[in-house]
Amino acid sequence: MIQLVLVAYVAMSALAFVLYAVDKRRAARGQWRIPEATLHTVEVLGGWPGAVVAQHLLRHKRQKSAYVLVFWLIVMIHGIAWWWVSGTFRR
Repeated sequence: MIQLVLVAYVAMSALAFVLYAVDKRRAARGQWRIPEATLHTVEVLGGWPGAVVAQHLLRHKRQKSAYVLVFWLIVMIHGIAWWWVSGTFRR
């Protein structure tokens, strides 16, 4: 089960990175952007590690405070979930 979850994290992280890159390119060209709700959905589904990498490497979506707040709430929820699950398995 844990392997499946980790594969999902890797796949969603790759998708998040690609979406960030596409959104950055579209922003630079003044084109239609990827909705923030779409980016957050991918992050919730496990893509937040790829989003962290994309934010730093691409320097994208790091300054918009409302977006960053929601992003870090998603990361915290994942951290709490992992903490809870790891405690459940240790019992």
